Amino acid sequence: MSNPFSHLEEPLDPGQSTKKFFSLKRLGDSRYEHLPFSIRVLLEAAVRNCDEFLVKKHDVENILNWKEMQHKNIEVPFKPARVILQDFTPDSLEKNQDLEFERNKERFEFLKWGSQAFQNMRIIPPGSGIIHQVNLEYLARVVFDQDGYYYPDSVVGTDSHTTMINGLGVLGWGVGGIEAEAVMLGQPISMVLPEVIGYKLIGSPQPLVTSTDIVLTVTKHLRQVGVVGKFVEFFGPGVGQLSIADRATIANMCPEYGATAAFFPVDEVSIKYLVQTGRDKEKIQHIRKYLEAAGMFRDFTNTSQDPEFTQIVELNLQTVVPCCSGPKRPQDKVMVSDMKKDFETCLGAKQGFKGFQIASEHHDKKVKFVYNDMEFELTHGSVVIAAITSCTNTSNPSVMLGAGLLAKKAVEAGLVVKPYIKTSLSPGSGVVTYYLRESGVMSYLAQLGFDVVGYGCMTCIGNSGPLPEPVVEAITQGDLVAVGVLSGNRNFEGRVHPNTRANYLASPPLVIAYAIAGTVRIDFEKEPLGVNAQGKKIFLKDIWPLREEIQAVERQYVIPGMFKEVYQKIETVNKAWNDLEVPSDKLYAWNPKSTYIKSPPFFENLTLELPPPKSIVDAYVLLNLGDSVTTDHISPAGNIARNSAAARYLTSRGLTPRDFNSYGSRRGNDAVMARGTFANIRLLNKFLNKQAPQTIHLPSDETLDVFDASERYQQAGHPLIVLAGKEYGSGSSRDWAAKGPFLLGIKAVLAESYERIHRSNLVGMGVIPLQYLPGEDAESLGLSGRERYTIIIPQELVPRMNVQIKLDTGKTFQAIMRFDTDVELTYFRNGGILNYMIRKMAS
Repeated sequence: MSNPFSHLEEPLDPGQSTKKFFSLKRLGDSRYEHLPFSIRVLLEAAVRNCDEFLVKKHDVENILNWKEMQHKNIEVPFKPARVILQDFTPDSLEKNQDLEFERNKERFEFLKWGSQAFQNMRIIPPGSGIIHQVNLEYLARVVFDQDGYYYPDSVVGTDSHTTMINGLGVLGWGVGGIEAEAVMLGQPISMVLPEVIGYKLIGSPQPLVTSTDIVLTVTKHLRQVGVVGKFVEFFGPGVGQLSIADRATIANMCPEYGATAAFFPVDEVSIKYLVQTGRDKEKIQHIRKYLEAAGMFRDFTNTSQDPEFTQIVELNLQTVVPCCSGPKRPQDKVMVSDMKKDFETCLGAKQGFKGFQIASEHHDKKVKFVYNDMEFELTHGSVVIAAITSCTNTSNPSVMLGAGLLAKKAVEAGLVVKPYIKTSLSPGSGVVTYYLRESGVMSYLAQLGFDVVGYGCMTCIGNSGPLPEPVVEAITQGDLVAVGVLSGNRNFEGRVHPNTRANYLASPPLVIAYAIAGTVRIDFEKEPLGVNAQGKKIFLKDIWPLREEIQAVERQYVIPGMFKEVYQKIETVNKAWNDLEVPSDKLYAWNPKSTYIKSPPFFENLTLELPPPKSIVDAYVLLNLGDSVTTDHISPAGNIARNSAAARYLTSRGLTPRDFNSYGSRRGNDAVMARGTFANIRLLNKFLNKQAPQTIHLPSDETLDVFDASERYQQAGHPLIVLAGKEYGSGSSRDWAAKGPFLLGIKAVLAESYERIHRSNLVGMGVIPLQYLPGEDAESLGLSGRERYTIIIPQELVPRMNVQIKLDTGKTFQAIMRFDTDVELTYFRNGGILNYMIRKMAS
């Protein structure tokens, strides 16, 4: 039917009557002027897409009445302007690019076929950079001009760090791959109308502070405030002190503090960034004009523009000090001045997020080894990986140029990095390489070992590659807590590298500083980074560049011409991609011999009729897990271990370990990914009381790989569940962390709490997310995990209802069934979101 809000349409420019927009000011409703700017984007999308079917008039009223409705768990639909699908595979430079294409050719062919077979689908070829940085510098429109209408750019993406784009005033967040697939098929996202936390910034950063220090401070602060499932919107005079790159860094880390989005409305700084990155001048004029007309252009110095928020918290940028985060979680901030003491405390502390449980008599253990005919020694705290990596920081010229200037001063002072430390620089786009080279710092970075290794997600996601064998042997021999230092956003156990038990997030300049020092057991104030050939002690303060010094270089070298030159040829610059030949058929021809791309089994036995909901009867517990089990634990993206179930499968298909590649690269093959589910060597299963990708098959009491145990259960017809603690599924948004458990026969997860995207992914696969009642958990209920569980699913279902769970011991208790909206219940009844879409299209 026609849009009931069509009377709000008006031309943006009286001279161009064919180009219109929906003027929300013409609603004549005073509530609009008080809405948070992020909620205004939701409102505009609802008004523009209102059809009284997928989006209804009462949805518009609920969003407009945000002040009253924000606490009432109200469900609203949202149709984002676009979807971004991330590919995990990084691409190295020329010497390895032939190998990359050889290994990933089948996947690339599938993607290229898709770009030709589907309308409105655009592929950015491999080797172009990290998707979030390319989105920021090139893909983001800020305002769409399409089909005769202007409207705000908005996006959902299949990676949780899609939130980075909020730094440019584009509302966006990560969703499960399953949910993204539905959006591509025309479904709106069903979301609970969020609370919006106003984050007020005042003051100016100190000269020695980087944007990484600010973001790690904000991350810890917002973790303490509690913003899970909420929007955060930044305001206050301090916002004007932050560049778009600074804002994007803060927005990028949004998943680490748990918010859905961290929004910086468009202001004058945003417009200058569009000019700097070479966007079209006429389009920039229309962006400003539209946002001003729609009441969405922000002046952070004008307090009369400040909207109403659910709650306001404040940070004085003057109070931020240099810091890192670790050794196992991004929210565990450590001031650089406390780093040595904190690490040494962690060494002896009980095994946990801040503990390694190393006996005190072993704290100073040293292991000698020979590398390149020279003798070195490692101890607890030795740095073996130092990586300038990840979309979080490599998109930010201030920290990248800061690293370059520090490298220049370090080389000039005669400092070096030990040769066994695995150093790398993987920028998020070709623009970074361009300005590092033009400003003259690239050669100094290279002299310290920080050569460009390629463009894409690398060390941050576990693509760090092997360490030298003598280093691995020394770490293993001494049972050493070796360290990785990276400018990433995630440092969960087992993610960065199997041999680095401690991993710290740090700014790019600090990554280089710790690489030079060779250890995190250093107090930079009192101890030198190193001694040069003349015997002079060089301290960090001697080579640390000031904020003003960095900004001067940035103004001179980060210019529009660079962005234009890199991006005007981004879709044609990769010759290997251009040379790929793919069929033009509308239906994909599956190759049964492929170990990369396989027709998925998700729709086997699908019927057109809707089956009634069934209770889960006498389920066994496949895994009994604790708190903060991440998607890396559930579905690793890194290398495939030689002794794993996935390795045995690939070997049976005739492959050698050299050709195994990573889980991330093989996620088009369900046989590999099912075997990779819960295959992380750092998985801590309470059944075993040790870290291993294994579990106990309860009927036989045998210890097996998780996949092998699940196969036995499924062959015997036994349903499975998982027990877990708090924050189940935190970390990267990974649809395979839901698809994998589904293929293992897991029907439900019972946890204390869930990460937002992972819960929605479970829903999308028809796996029931159950949550303990407040104040209850496995311990308080006396659950060992060895019981058998019957979960009573009634015929009449309502969102967030309590369901009864009966054990074979005779005990019964209740849990919340975390289907939060009616739409999610519809997906569950269909056995998942994709089944729902197929039934809908078929009917």
